[in-house]
Amino acid sequence: MLGWMIRLRLMTLAALLCSLPSADGGKVLVFPVDGSHWVNMKVLVQELHSRGHNITVIRSKTSLYIEEGSQHYQSITLDVVTGFDAKDMNNFTTRALQLRREFHNSTAAYFQAGEEFMTMMHRIHKAVVDKMHVIFEDAKLMQSFEEAKYDVVLTDPCFGGGVLLAHRLGLPQVFNVRWTILGDGHYTVAPSPLSYVPIPGTEMTDKMTFWQRVKNFLFALIVLSNQWMIQKPYYTPFVRRHIGPAVRYDELIQAADIWLMRTDFTFEFPRPTMPNVVYMGGFQCKPSQPLPRHLEDFAQSSAEHGVIIMSLGSLVGKLPEDIAEHVAAAFAQLPQMVIWRHTGKRPSALGNNTLLVDWLPQNDLLGHPKTRVFVAHGGTNGLQEAIYHGVPIVGLPLMFDQDDNLFRMRMRGVAKVLDIGTLNTDNFLEAVKAVLYEPSYGENMRELSRQHRDQPMKPLDRAMFWIEFVMRHKGAAHLKSDSYRMSWIQYHSIDVITLLLVSVVGMTLICILTVNCLWYKVFGGRKGKIE
Repeated sequence: MLGWMIRLRLMTLAALLCSLPSADGGKVLVFPVDGSHWVNMKVLVQELHSRGHNITVIRSKTSLYIEEGSQHYQSITLDVVTGFDAKDMNNFTTRALQLRREFHNSTAAYFQAGEEFMTMMHRIHKAVVDKMHVIFEDAKLMQSFEEAKYDVVLTDPCFGGGVLLAHRLGLPQVFNVRWTILGDGHYTVAPSPLSYVPIPGTEMTDKMTFWQRVKNFLFALIVLSNQWMIQKPYYTPFVRRHIGPAVRYDELIQAADIWLMRTDFTFEFPRPTMPNVVYMGGFQCKPSQPLPRHLEDFAQSSAEHGVIIMSLGSLVGKLPEDIAEHVAAAFAQLPQMVIWRHTGKRPSALGNNTLLVDWLPQNDLLGHPKTRVFVAHGGTNGLQEAIYHGVPIVGLPLMFDQDDNLFRMRMRGVAKVLDIGTLNTDNFLEAVKAVLYEPSYGENMRELSRQHRDQPMKPLDRAMFWIEFVMRHKGAAHLKSDSYRMSWIQYHSIDVITLLLVSVVGMTLICILTVNCLWYKVFGGRKGKIE
């Protein structure tokens, strides 16, 4: 009897295993971008692993955050570029902060910051392409990729290595995307009318005046120029050599099966999109977990005043000493307790209410009932966690897309934004008090949080569904528009408009000539007879 029961259970277990979806146990090749981009890619990797998939992650020998050993994935360590070099990034961050402090006094500093950013991007993209040349020409390595029989490539197209490898292997692609080398992901894959879709960085909404539309158009030309200057010398020759002489890099990136967009419309302004664009804004957010004892005790000591959190992201652990002194002096005048991620010199003005830490559990602190305000640099991950937990923001944008991100928050009435170049004790204190004590900031953020959470499916589950969909169906060709195969002339129907104009002009000329001929025959002949 016991043996029969055991056999019955084994048969039931076997039946359950056989009934699992075909995508279970798929093989996913992940080509990530290092740094803060890996923070959110890691969430997808861990969730895919929990669902039974076999994950292989390509990492650089000099990776900042991507560990070689993990219980969630196996890694392939290559001499490849997956993001910013640690030394170069530190130098750039220091220089960017220095130039930013000069913006309000010098227009030249603004343009110099842009020039230095483009110089760094040129250097990185050149390094990406150079390393991919070596990988593509390593026959043994490429054979090992082909023999692994991956089902899909999951990559971040901020840099082009993953896109190039996926096409070389002939595998479906899923993007974990906000940016591509061509700019904002939407502008690469979806129609983006400049009349109401603002270019990131312009700090404009979808409701633009005439002169704002002029500004938007000029910014679009600058972005296109920058993209051309990066794509033409690096990616175009590579694609012609390794993939095909008639193939454009634009086609490779626009041919991705699914675009998992790290945003949603609590953050974006309304705009056109495409069937294969899936919004997963806030997918990395989750309910808060209990804090470590020392942080919990510190938070509880705030009584009814609550807690302020300050973190400037994974790349910036410290501020220039004089700015840190201003921040510390402002915090010292508040009744709230402050938890500040700061790895620099301890400010002399630091009050007893402020705890300096090298690292903090940001999501768990934002979800803590005592948290009142989040002082942040404006990175996408942090802002989405603030939205998820309903915590209003004091913004200190430093570089990259942070100004634009915080502008969107300011326009929704959930953030007060300061220029770090003009920051002092008084204006920082005023901004923090405004967000603390003016009810609108908290009310607007809680409403934004309710809108974000009010959806039929969790963003992470939605992302998993579409990754597995691509594995089950070997792609998602039916969701992709063939517009990316068109030339610019075809896409905008310039050839059709030209034909119609020529036809109209031709027909008009024929009509005019016909009328002239008839006029001459009728009235010209009569005139001759009369004479």
